[in-house]
Parts: sequence; C-alpha cells; structure tokens
Amino acid sequence: MLAKTEEKTLQKAGGKKRKHLGEDGGGGGGGERKRKGSEEGKKGGEDGGKKRLDALSVGYFRRVGERLSEGFEDNEEREMFVENVLTEVKGKATLVAMDRTGSITLQRLLPLSSPDQVGEVLAELGGESGSEFKTVSCDRCGGHVVESAVRQISRWMESSQKDEDEEEESMLEAQVLSLSQVVRDNCAEFIRHVHGSHVVRTLLHVLGGCMGPPRTEARPGAKERNTAPQLTDFEIPTSFWYELKSLTETLMENVNLSVTDAVASAVFQTMLTVCHRKRPKLCKQLLKRIMEYLTSRSAAPGVSPLLVFLKDQASSRLIETIIQLSHKSLLRDLYKNHLKGQLVDLALHPIANFPVQRLTAAAAKYKLFLRLFDELVQGVEAILAVGHMGVIVQLAESCAESEERQDEIMQCLLSAFHCAEPGSRHVSCLPLFMSLLTYEVYYHSETAEGNIQTEVPLTSICYHGSRLVQALARFKERSLLLSSLRTLTPADLLTLASDPAGSHVLQALITTSSDKGRGKILKRLEGQYVQMACSRLGSRVLEAVWNSASVSQRQSIAQELVPSENQLRSDQFARHVWAKFALSHFTHRRAHWQEIQTGESKKRKLFSDILE
Repeated sequence: MLAKTEEKTLQKAGGKKRKHLGEDGGGGGGGERKRKGSEEGKKGGEDGGKKRLDALSVGYFRRVGERLSEGFEDNEEREMFVENVLTEVKGKATLVAMDRTGSITLQRLLPLSSPDQVGEVLAELGGESGSEFKTVSCDRCGGHVVESAVRQISRWMESSQKDEDEEEESMLEAQVLSLSQVVRDNCAEFIRHVHGSHVVRTLLHVLGGCMGPPRTEARPGAKERNTAPQLTDFEIPTSFWYELKSLTETLMENVNLSVTDAVASAVFQTMLTVCHRKRPKLCKQLLKRIMEYLTSRSAAPGVSPLLVFLKDQASSRLIETIIQLSHKSLLRDLYKNHLKGQLVDLALHPIANFPVQRLTAAAAKYKLFLRLFDELVQGVEAILAVGHMGVIVQLAESCAESEERQDEIMQCLLSAFHCAEPGSRHVSCLPLFMSLLTYEVYYHSETAEGNIQTEVPLTSICYHGSRLVQALARFKERSLLLSSLRTLTPADLLTLASDPAGSHVLQALITTSSDKGRGKILKRLEGQYVQMACSRLGSRVLEAVWNSASVSQRQSIAQELVPSENQLRSDQFARHVWAKFALSHFTHRRAHWQEIQTGESKKRKLFSDILE
C-alpha cells in the first residue's frame, strides 16, 4: 500500500533528479562511463540501461530511507512498512543492491526484517545456483548489502529459541552456506577484489560466530583509529563449524596471494584473528602453515626470506598479525632462526619497524624478551634519530610489563637525551622525554656544561613522548621522573595538565605516587586548581588526583576551589568538578562532608589492600 502511494508521489520529480546524479546512464554519467570503458570492456553491452535501476525506483528508495529515519510507533507499523518495501524489491533485488541509493536503503532495512525475509533477499541476489553472488559481492554497492544480510544471522541465533523459527533460520543458514560455496569456487578472485574481499572477511566472522561493528564507508579526511574493533560472540549452527574449516582450507591453497596482494593479506589477517578467538587449535595449525610457506620462499643465500617480507607493505601486516597471535615456541623459532642479529636494522626500516614493535610486545611475557632487549638497546640512539619512536615506546612498555631491564633502559634514555652526565642534568629528564628533544636543543645550550638554571617554559609535548613517560611511570624505580616533575613551575604544571598528551603524564605520575610524593606535587599545583577545573583536560586530571588523594589533600583542594564558586558553577567543565567533589556540602555541612570523605578513603584503602 505505502509503496504504491509513494511511487505515485514520486512520478513528477524523480526523473530529473536521477539524471543529475548520472546513475541511470544519462547526462552526467557519460564521462564516468568513458573512464570505466577499458575496465569493463566485456561487460559494456550488458551494463547499459538495462542493468541500472530506473529513476523512479531510485526516488522511491530515497523516500524509504527518509521514512526509516523518522522511526515507527510500534512493531506492527514497522513490519508492515518493511513488508511493503521488500515487495517492491522483489524481482529486482540485484539492481537495487547495486544502486547507491538502493544499497544504502537495503542496508538499513535488513536489520528490521525477519530472518525469512533476509533469506529471500539473499536467495534472489544469489540466483538459482548461487552463482550471481559473485557479481553482487564484487560490486561497490552490492557488497555492502550482502555483508549486511549475512550479518543478520547473529541476531536470530541468539534471540530465537522457538521451534517455528528453525525453518526460517535454516533458509538464511542455507544462503550463507551457498555464498561460502561460491567464495570457495572463486577464491582467488574474491580475496583480491577490493569489494569482494570485504564480503569474505564478513563471512569468516559469521562462520566463526563473532562479529564486529558494521563496516562504514571511509570518508576523506576522517581520522582512523588504529584499534582492533570490539568483537561480540554468538551461537552458530553446526554447519558453520564445518564450513569455516573448508573455507580456511581453500584460503590456504591461495596463501601465495597473502604476501603479494595487500587486499588478500587483509583477508588472511581476518581469518587468523577469527580462528584465534573461536578455534584456537585450527589457528595454531594455520599460523604454522603460513610461517612454513613464508620461510620456504627462495631468497639470497644465507638470508632469511622473512627479512624481505618484513620490509613489504602487504606481507609485513600479515606477519604483524602472526606475531600477535603466536604462541611461545613460534616466537622463539622466529627470533632464533630468522631475526637474530637483524633487529636494529629492521627497527630502522620504515615498514619493518612495526613488526619489530609487535614482537617486542608479544615477547614481554617470556624470557625471550631479555634477548630482544639486549639486541635493540644497542641501537636506541639510531632508532631515535630516524624517528621510529614506536619501537622505543614499546621497548619501555615491555620493560614495565616484564619488570626486567628497567634500570638499563632508563640509563640508556638519559644518555640518548644527553642528560646522564653531569648528574645535575637528571632533573631535566621529564621535559626532554615528553618533547623528545635532547638537552642542548631543549635548553638552547651549545656547551656541554649547559646551565639548567635557565628556565624554559614547557613546550612541544608530543604523543610518543607522553606514551614513553607513561610507560616509565609504571617502573618500580621512578624517583628520577618525580624529582624532575617537582622542578617544573606551577605554570608548567598547568600547561601539562591542559595538554592533550601531557595531561596523561601528569595523571600517571600523581596517581602512582605515594601519599607523601603526591603531597609534594600537589603543593606545587596550589593556586592552579581553579584554572585546572575550568579546562577540558585539566578537570579530568583534577578528578583523577582527587580519587587517589588522602582526606587532608582533598580538604586543601576543596578550600582553594570554594571561594570561586560562581566561576566554577557556571563553567561547562568545572560544574562537574563542583558536583563530584560535593563542594556545596563542604561549604555548608563540613562535618558531614568530612565523614563521607573519610568513609570513601577507608573503602579505597581496603580495596587496594585486597588487590595487593
């Protein structure tokens, strides 16, 4: 009903808009088609007007998208709407999926559909034998729809426990298995295809029974966070258990592509990550087989082929994943037979330094780390000179985690930043580490006998410098850092608290200090609390300080903040500080405030005793 009504409303305006978008083969699309001519030579005839969604339908699906944004009053209304739209999709699902507007609308519609409806859409996309899956999956827009449809199985495997749902599930299950069969039959093409490879990666997740957040279109200029997406587990049918084994076998037959093609390499990384989480034994076998393949390639006599792969963009990423997921014996073998004596050279390489960071992190739990450290520490100054700070930071983090070689790395860093000799320079280590500048550069001193009495305002705090000091703050012996912190002026401490990288350093150093050490730092911060409270980052540091402070330290902070009540309560950041520190209570009901703080302090001490 709604579908027909909307079609009528669109008849007037649809055509012109469509031409403007250049998606119906008219006007604006001409130049695009010429550019694609060489790529699509064979398909050119088929891809004419017939294979494109007509302007009227495009307008209709745009309206459907708008309606979905408005939401529904109840489930019945939503179900009726979904059913009407899917009736319009029927018979032209492939055209809709491969159209930009249609694809976006379908991706939003499938999560609202029943398993039966999703199964029907997939069945139409795959055709009678499933052979059409390849065309749709390797399409820029169609691939997203296939991924979205396949992902839906995770919802019903968890939520549906009723018997009548089983047939519906089996239909969707059959379509997922059909897609997997097509992927296995055309494996090399799929895993090298920029869009098809994503369908394979989603399929691996679904067959394994763990799912990350949906993939979004990358936007130019958008920041990419280099963090692994959070995966959630779900129950899978038994057939998926066997199918995953078959799919990994087929992928392993094409393992040669994992080192020559960056797109295929990403598929193998996903395969290993999924198996590591859900099928550890299978993962162990796969890791061993991939390593055997990588190390059996021919290289120059006496040179491990791994040294070549580590310096290549595509294969180095795969080796990073292998290192992160490897067990002790594989890591030991990797170092002993292939990387021993080569670590500093690799750490200086623009690509190979990343696998070295992963290896340093993975080895922190084992004695192997001592051998890695003794080799890498020889090249610290050279590594700093080329700017591969990730290696240095990871070395410090692994020293903190393993509780080994902490004095050695600290001495090495003091020498590298030219503040080891004379001893009077030790107290300047914190600004140098945070800015990653040597003593002479930071203090503008050309002489070896530079005088640190020349006060230089704290500047140039950088991300890696902050990470380095945060790692050093976890060492057993951190008196040098704390002494250096105490030499900073109150203005410098405020700069540190309000800096995106520096605030983490100040927080780490204050919260890990003893009560006495914390008291000395807080003494230096007196007079700065109001400005800290009114700063986006400073207020976070102040809250962290408060949470680790003793009752008397809290009292002195509160006493400084209370006279500025009006300023604090009207500030967007400080008003949260005012509420969390219960400063109204402090002003009007001091005894009650004291009682609450003492109770919290005792509770915190009890918990820390239990944890220790």
